[in-house]
Amino acid sequence: MTATVALLLYDDVEVLDACGPFEVLSTANRVVSPPPFAVTTHAAREVVTARGGLRLLADRGLEATAPDVLLVPGGVQDVALADPALMAWVAATGGAAAVRASVCTGAFVLAAAGLLDERPVTTHWDDVALLRRTHPGLEVVAGPRWVDHGDLVTSAGISAGLDMALHLVERFAGRAAAQRTARLMDYAWDER
Repeated sequence: MTATVALLLYDDVEVLDACGPFEVLSTANRVVSPPPFAVTTHAAREVVTARGGLRLLADRGLEATAPDVLLVPGGVQDVALADPALMAWVAATGGAAAVRASVCTGAFVLAAAGLLDERPVTTHWDDVALLRRTHPGLEVVAGPRWVDHGDLVTSAGISAGLDMALHLVERFAGRAAAQRTARLMDYAWDER
């Protein structure tokens, strides 16, 4: 079975937060047959400008979708949080998804959309205190590369998103597929 993944893009998204997991999932599609993932990128506008100025072209807008996985990368999420249509899309898409995942400060977007609950979550080490302050009902943990609760997976900062994405490969396609993916990427996966 191919898992559908909706990857959110927005202005000032962290490049590796978005493109790192995309690369992991697309590499898994090269090492596993049939391909385990169908990834589409979604944004409020067709072209977004990531941190550092990299322009990214979204596959789709914010139309209704019910993916297996909603993946929200981090970055300077102020633009995303201030966009009511984008936040409504995150809430609806996350509510329909079997798995809601975030990289780094993407946890702030999931929290603002009401998609995080009392289960422990994580984010970038430099943003743990801010997430605790802005969302005091959350149990925010520092230290783990990712935290998995089945339908909710959050990761720490930037490169931890690669480890989390490889963890998702393991969940959807098996450990051997994740190990082959990491090997092809020449990446030292922190498997825990």
